[in-house]
Amino acid sequence: MNTSVANTQRFVDRNLGPVARTAHADASDVHVSYEFFPPKSEAMEERLWECVRKLERLGPDFVSVTYGAGGSTRKRTHRTVTRMAAETSLRPAAHLTCVGSSRDEIKQIAEDYWTSGVRHIVALRGDPPAGIDQSYKPAGDGFSYSSDLVAGLKEYHDFEISVSAYPERHPESPSWDTEIDNLKRKIDAGASRAITQFFFSPDTFMRFQDRVLDAGINIPIVPGLMLQPNFSGLRRMAKMCGVTVPEWYEDLFEGLDDDVDTRQLLTASLASELTAELHDRGVRHFHLYTLNRAELAYAVSRVLGLHNRMRTP
Repeated sequence: MNTSVANTQRFVDRNLGPVARTAHADASDVHVSYEFFPPKSEAMEERLWECVRKLERLGPDFVSVTYGAGGSTRKRTHRTVTRMAAETSLRPAAHLTCVGSSRDEIKQIAEDYWTSGVRHIVALRGDPPAGIDQSYKPAGDGFSYSSDLVAGLKEYHDFEISVSAYPERHPESPSWDTEIDNLKRKIDAGASRAITQFFFSPDTFMRFQDRVLDAGINIPIVPGLMLQPNFSGLRRMAKMCGVTVPEWYEDLFEGLDDDVDTRQLLTASLASELTAELHDRGVRHFHLYTLNRAELAYAVSRVLGLHNRMRTP
């Protein structure tokens, strides 16, 4: 048996138990949220709203819409979020970054969201306009860091604010002390939830959660789960974000570039396994990076039992 086949069999053997247990568990205390990105074309717009409508029936806690580097998708993000607020039962959260906007511009964006009924912001520092590989420099008259952005938003209105967290440290963090101190500053400024970067091992998240608890931080730390069946795209994202891709994961996807169906099945199974193992360890909050595709997020949500409380259309 070659290495890839052996790893696949090992995965299947390990996968059945925790997924089966979780699917039959009580979902009343499970909290799930979904992330979307603003569409760039009419076809992508149609796909997004098909995804939104299907996942809406599962009754997520909230959904979020991303914001491009340097605020490049500001108008599309705003249009998508405000439409969700007006036309669905969902509670949309708008991503907002420090990069590319003055304080006055941020204040106006916040006012527009508040007027539109949006009460939740995902406040982020953002990547440098020239790309994540470039050194970050705070804008002259804008908010310097996400903790400053959180404080500013709280001054404008009593927004619910989520922030980011990094189970393997942010690529720019020199130490865990720096990483945890930065998270503390965001919480002290008014954040009520932290959503993590994606990861591949439940141990990675649990070790991070222990660090957070040891530091006296007691807001929900929500694991972010990536649903990306395109392995080359996943590897690029992981490299940019400082996420470790296990060798066994690479083995599973080796040679599947042209096999979309198998990649989809593996992605759903792997995400379901990770979700089930986290649930077994007491985790009850989950954030799914949907990439605007409903099928994988829907499958993982069923593992968590959300279909048992599904709304009728």
